[in-house]
Amino acid sequence: MPELPKSLEEAIAQSRMATQAALTDGYTRLQVDFLFPELKLMPVAAEFLPVFAKYDSRLKVFFADAGAAALANRDWQDTPFTILDIGTGRAASLQSKIHPDDEIFLFISPSSVEVPQVEKLCEEIGDRPFVMLNPRLEDSGVVGIGYTARQTRQRFISTIESCYYLRPVDDTTAVFRCYPGLWEVWVETNGEYEKVAELPKRPTGDELDMIVIQGQPQTLQDGVPAKKPSVLKSLQRFLKALSS
Repeated sequence: MPELPKSLEEAIAQSRMATQAALTDGYTRLQVDFLFPELKLMPVAAEFLPVFAKYDSRLKVFFADAGAAALANRDWQDTPFTILDIGTGRAASLQSKIHPDDEIFLFISPSSVEVPQVEKLCEEIGDRPFVMLNPRLEDSGVVGIGYTARQTRQRFISTIESCYYLRPVDDTTAVFRCYPGLWEVWVETNGEYEKVAELPKRPTGDELDMIVIQGQPQTLQDGVPAKKPSVLKSLQRFLKALSS
């Protein structure tokens, strides 16, 4: 099974293989996540696109807004597929973006603001496959944390399978998933990352904290636990390592 990637290029290659494997196995709602700050997504998206090569003009690519779609149309010239924005118009205009000849769809970084439109588009897509690259569909500040948000998660967001996920958690820890593998927690020891846990679901919160504590001894200074490095520092460090 794939191990924690040592470069961004390797991570993107892994994500393509994971996506293709999940599509082959019949999954139709997929998600790919590279969770780094200041990540320039357009170059990542360009390197990810070969997974759809066989679909040619039957691929349709959606960006969150018209500006991003226009930039992609400028930078990705002579592409056989259509590039559109998700749009915030009436339901009829959203429906017109999905055609019978479209076979597969790629959504690039839709946010929680676009959730209503994305869900309507996916209703029009029906059983045809789609992939979301670095989506940000859940934000309590935008969609709320009450009944409506829970309904949206149960009805739509929870139906999307995470086939590739790479996220540095702190200065020495990363959460990783590459379909068809399990969710993994990797911890750095003496400059090398080691896998310390495999789980059927993504670990969060206290569960992840316990895995990290069990997987790496905590250094004590005068009887006081050593400070955990800042999240910002760790993310920058991990991204630098992947980009080198």
